[in-house]
Amino acid sequence: MRFALVICLAIITAAATAAAQDTRRPSHCLAVARTAPENPVIQRAAFTEPVPDFSVRLNYVSHATFLLQTPGGLNIATDFTGFLGNTALIPDVVTMNHAHGTHWTANPDPAIPHVLPGWGPFGEGIDHHLDLGEVLIRNVSTDIRSPFGGTEENGNSIFIFEIEGLCIGHLGHLHHEPSEAQYAAIGRLDVVMVPVDGGYTMPRETVVRIVDRLRSSVVIPMHWFSGAALDAFLSEVEDSFLIDRRNASHIEISLRDLPPRPTVVVLRPDWLRDAPQ
Repeated sequence: MRFALVICLAIITAAATAAAQDTRRPSHCLAVARTAPENPVIQRAAFTEPVPDFSVRLNYVSHATFLLQTPGGLNIATDFTGFLGNTALIPDVVTMNHAHGTHWTANPDPAIPHVLPGWGPFGEGIDHHLDLGEVLIRNVSTDIRSPFGGTEENGNSIFIFEIEGLCIGHLGHLHHEPSEAQYAAIGRLDVVMVPVDGGYTMPRETVVRIVDRLRSSVVIPMHWFSGAALDAFLSEVEDSFLIDRRNASHIEISLRDLPPRPTVVVLRPDWLRDAPQ
């Protein structure tokens, strides 16, 4: 009898462990952020290597395209244009925005399991809530300039990725400061990718207000076209944020390693390349 009870408990324990491994680590996007530890570590690794447990790898590919990678092997491309570089990689998920052709493609590879456009019928927007177990992907609709003049309401999406307890936001081709309701829907972002061109998306002073308001632990500039635009943004925020310039296109981040002080991490975009055979 006792032996049977031990066996039963072992089976229950194993089942609980397996279930836990299939469950996404809860994030705090819409709650209060935890206190960050000291001695932050943001590490680098090639996109072809496995992602360590509890971490997310971000690869800055080009313009506004990033590849997010998870410990479980999921690959997510943001503002996907149909090309990631000299690689055979087919992402599991792609997100797109259609302000310009540098943020989307009309012909994504049909082998991509999940294609998430950041727009719907003109002016109506779109709602995404894709739960892949390890990752939850949702969006907050914002406005863009209409190709016909004026404004296309809800024509852009801020995509939010909840992975390994982290909240990671990509602002897309945002053209205005979010409203109070939109800020509330976005929640607390640990990492945010923000366009800093200073004109094609938003004036620089608007971008500065947004990053000050979000107060993310890690801010990654994108959509900067030139070093001058990037430097102008950095000079505007250097009193409030630490500046960490890197000669790399990718980083690994975990919740336990977030910087204790908000930091702008400058990555250098680079196309993906498969490892030599």
